[in-house]
Amino acid sequence: MGEKRKLYEALVDGAMDGLTDKALHDYVTQRCDNASGKKIVQAAILALQDPHLKDRNILDTICTLAIKHRADDKEKGGSSKRDAWPAPFARHPEDEAQSPNSA
Repeated sequence: MGEKRKLYEALVDGAMDGLTDKALHDYVTQRCDNASGKKIVQAAILALQDPHLKDRNILDTICTLAIKHRADDKEKGGSSKRDAWPAPFARHPEDEAQSPNSA
């Protein structure tokens, strides 16, 4: 838990100093050598769950960084095979075109 706590503190400190986006990411990775995208997202979730953090701007900055990191990981192929599966009840466009109710 110590590693997540260090990342959490770096995220909050950077956000409190007014850092956002790339600057905040650089600040966190500079303070924590082994900060991966996954670990940063986990630390951001810890920060979002902290009842003592009430400043909306700080929470917004941390949330934005976590979402951006998660999206970047997916674009780089960091997602698992499970993410490539179709949704259980997904409709395909060709199925809707052949449906008798779509008249």
